[in-house]
Amino acid sequence: MIERLISYVASINPFNLAILIGAWLVIVGVISFVYSSYVELSRKRTMARYGLQSKEKASKAEKGFGLIESLNDFLSRFLSTSDSEIQEKFAAAGIYNERLSKLFIPLKYTVLAVIVAGVVFSVKRLGLDAQQGLIIGLLLGITVLLGPDMYVDVKAKAMRKKLSDKLPYLIDMMAICVQTGMTIEASIAYLAQEMQGFDPDIARVLQKTSDKARVVGLEKALDDLYARIPTPEFRSFVMTLNQSLQYGSSISNVLTNLSMDIREVQMLTIEERIGALSAKMSIPLILFIMIPIVILITAPGIMRLMEDAPL
Repeated sequence: MIERLISYVASINPFNLAILIGAWLVIVGVISFVYSSYVELSRKRTMARYGLQSKEKASKAEKGFGLIESLNDFLSRFLSTSDSEIQEKFAAAGIYNERLSKLFIPLKYTVLAVIVAGVVFSVKRLGLDAQQGLIIGLLLGITVLLGPDMYVDVKAKAMRKKLSDKLPYLIDMMAICVQTGMTIEASIAYLAQEMQGFDPDIARVLQKTSDKARVVGLEKALDDLYARIPTPEFRSFVMTLNQSLQYGSSISNVLTNLSMDIREVQMLTIEERIGALSAKMSIPLILFIMIPIVILITAPGIMRLMEDAPL
């Protein structure tokens, strides 16, 4: 059966195979988009029905998706499959244009359809080889499908790194606000306004946390903050604030010590990277300096030996 399948695939015209693969990619993208929209609508209905306030609880409450839900989770690792997921990824990457997030999927699959049409036109009208058209179409299709999501993921990682690096300054500002008599909620709301000129990204994160704290409470808002920025620095920050909320302990001194600890950890990380540079520099040192020097030293002697050697 496998031999028949291989022979059948080999007998297919490469041009027809390119059309089939392109159509399959478009169909998979449309199906995943339609299904994810249906799942998102079902979750919203479940949350409204049971009064749930998080997607995790809503996903535990709904039990009928099974394998399809797992398939959607697998696809979401590589492809953005819903408007809410795209908005979250764009916000995590520092792209706050909602219109762009809504046009992300239509633009992606429009470009994919244009690529398929361009390959077909090139093969039919311009005389391009079918195999070359297939290879070019596949490479461009994979780039269009995965490239934008990979770019957003890279920007999201860079944004998390940037926010984590500036967290000690934010903690110091919050400690000063708490020492003046402000509560944690009031200090977050105040810093969300004051940090607009210093860093709009930090200000937006604080504003979102402050708005959510008014709706679901500060503890859940802090948990959501750590879910959006899962770094060790923000984990320590969220745990410190939650501990203060649960036990009512003094928070100003704890925040000051926490900012000092985070700065020390960041300094140790930088020193570790600097220490690793010597080992990394040994590779180009050997390749581009030591080997040419050895060649320059030994080449004259070897050339003399070759000249003096009898034929």
